[in-house]
Amino acid sequence: MAQLVLTVTEEQAGRTVLSLLRSQWGLSTGCINRLKRTESGITRNSIRVFTNAALQAGDILAVDLQAGESPTQVPPVPMSLDIVFEDEHLLVINKSAPLAVIPSSLVPTEPTLAGGLMHYLGPAASLHPVNRLDRGTTGLMVVAKHGYAHDQLRRQLHGGGFSRRYVAVCLGAPNPPAGTIDLPIARAEGSAIQRKIDSSGQEARTDYRLLRTRGPLALLLVTPQTGRTHQIRLHMAAVGHPLAGDWLYGTEDKVLIARPALHSVQLSFSHPVTGACLSFTAPLPGDMKLLLEL
Repeated sequence: MAQLVLTVTEEQAGRTVLSLLRSQWGLSTGCINRLKRTESGITRNSIRVFTNAALQAGDILAVDLQAGESPTQVPPVPMSLDIVFEDEHLLVINKSAPLAVIPSSLVPTEPTLAGGLMHYLGPAASLHPVNRLDRGTTGLMVVAKHGYAHDQLRRQLHGGGFSRRYVAVCLGAPNPPAGTIDLPIARAEGSAIQRKIDSSGQEARTDYRLLRTRGPLALLLVTPQTGRTHQIRLHMAAVGHPLAGDWLYGTEDKVLIARPALHSVQLSFSHPVTGACLSFTAPLPGDMKLLLEL
């Protein structure tokens, strides 16, 4: 059961339920509103309690994090999933390609990771992707099982506590071999998916480091400091080194590789409930290994 539990101390006595929900666990207003509309969402000594109630020392304040969650409305699809880590709060998945994370209005019937997870977890599951990957990008991503975990992880993601590293194969070796690309990104006119470098766009920064080369190809370790759509793909193309196989910002070459050569290789973050430091790595997929004979 996904739950938060606190035994009220003498120092906390007299404070309201709402005060402790916010100060102890950082529950958002939206999350609290969902929970308090349910019978089991917020309880004191196993009995439903209002958020304005004052607590006494020894009271056991509990939050059922699944209460108020709505099942994700995605049809289940049987598929093989590479689950790296799972508990009652979240999953870490090594995503394959080509596989979209959620259904797209452009191709509503295609299988998605969300569909595979609904089949794996069951029809009552509530899915909250944290760091989404493009359909053509492989590697590690996190899916929260309830809104509280999602809120906490998104705060880390946007606050610098959620570390992401990618490996990419690009055309040509960048010079200098390590640096930061700092170019703002905006939507491209007339396209539902394409982005462009534009001074009016959102700030976007990408750190890169050259690992090795093989002929016209270069293997990079890439660390995005911001999380814009297509950021790595667009930034590398903007400095003259598009990713191998990138049909949108470079040149499609299905003989070389049938997708943009990008892989989410490492994730580190604090567990949203326990606070434990978690770190995961995922090996390069076969198609990227073949590019550089790794």
